[in-house]
Amino acid sequence: MRVNVTVNGEAREADDVWEGESLLYVLRERLGLPGSKNACEQGECGSCTVYLDDVPVCSCLVAAGQVEGRAVRTVEGLADGDQLDPVQQSFVDNGAVQCGFCTPGLVVAAHDLLNRVAQPSDEEIREALAGNLCRCTGYEKILDAVREAAVLKGGVA
Repeated sequence: MRVNVTVNGEAREADDVWEGESLLYVLRERLGLPGSKNACEQGECGSCTVYLDDVPVCSCLVAAGQVEGRAVRTVEGLADGDQLDPVQQSFVDNGAVQCGFCTPGLVVAAHDLLNRVAQPSDEEIREALAGNLCRCTGYEKILDAVREAAVLKGGVA
């Protein structure tokens, strides 16, 4: 089947898609967007988190056929050209990227949080990122990055 989807503001189509194929596979393998990572394929690690119609989802759990005519925004779509989104920049500035495998999902989850809550508490940050696992180290640099991103996006420290 053919899937027509808007990805990062651009109309895209993928041909010969198997009905049970995941959105993650379509993004990475058919549309050449490797930002979302393939780790658990069970929706448990969050490394494949993308926006689907402005709602964060684990793209490994979304069948490609479900995205027909819908809008997807990946971690690649958060930047404005060469200008990183404040969340992306704060992850870089705070060394919160570590190995980088979980980073795209964490960035999308943090981006969503800061769109809903301008100045989240540490508890709100932890809750928002609870579905995203980092296997490298602790989460302190990630929390620092989200706190800084909140300030960069206009929240009050």
